[in-house]
Amino acid sequence: MADGVRFYFDFISPYAWLAWARIGPLAARHERRLIPVPVLFAALLDAHGQLGPAEIPAKRRYVFRDVWRKARRLGLDVSPPPAHPFNPLAALRAVIQLEGEAQRAAIGACFEAVWGGGPGLAEPEAVAGVLSAAGFDGPGLVAGGRDPSVKARLKQCTADAIADGIFGVPSMVVDGELFWGTDSLVDLDAHLGGAAGPPPGLDRAWLDLKPAAVRPGSRRSTS
Repeated sequence: MADGVRFYFDFISPYAWLAWARIGPLAARHERRLIPVPVLFAALLDAHGQLGPAEIPAKRRYVFRDVWRKARRLGLDVSPPPAHPFNPLAALRAVIQLEGEAQRAAIGACFEAVWGGGPGLAEPEAVAGVLSAAGFDGPGLVAGGRDPSVKARLKQCTADAIADGIFGVPSMVVDGELFWGTDSLVDLDAHLGGAAGPPPGLDRAWLDLKPAAVRPGSRRSTS
């Protein structure tokens, strides 16, 4: 059986929202199952020693203009959320309790609440309201998200993603290949259509390159 497309996301990312608008139809067109995987983006950043785009002033100024352009091409209306960055844990823990079409509907509602002009997801009460408006037991899902087993499940999903080399969202993994960011959806589409991938040995050739200069403070620096 063909592998499903694993879609790693966090509601805090506008690029994950843009990718969510396309990933379902893309996977269906190639008869691949879509497997949404909620992860905590902040934990990915910490694990890899990175700052988020919103934490770098020059990137923060650029990102929303870039997102606006991409959204316009897709026919989507985008608006800044009430607060950003925000704590997405309540929403992530809520949707991880669902499966199948119900989960996809809840994920879509949460993304729209953040990037489509909705009330945001910064507070558990807002998460409950968004999910209730989408036809779910919002308070029940938010309350269920406080269960230690649900918290542990999200933590494990994030830890597994880090172990598998996921460093950002959105990330898509299928057939052992990682595709990161909205721009890589073109490459994902080509891969699922049977396009040849990178040649054998390419990774090793790149990773074995010896640096001619090392930036002070980088992880490769020895001084």
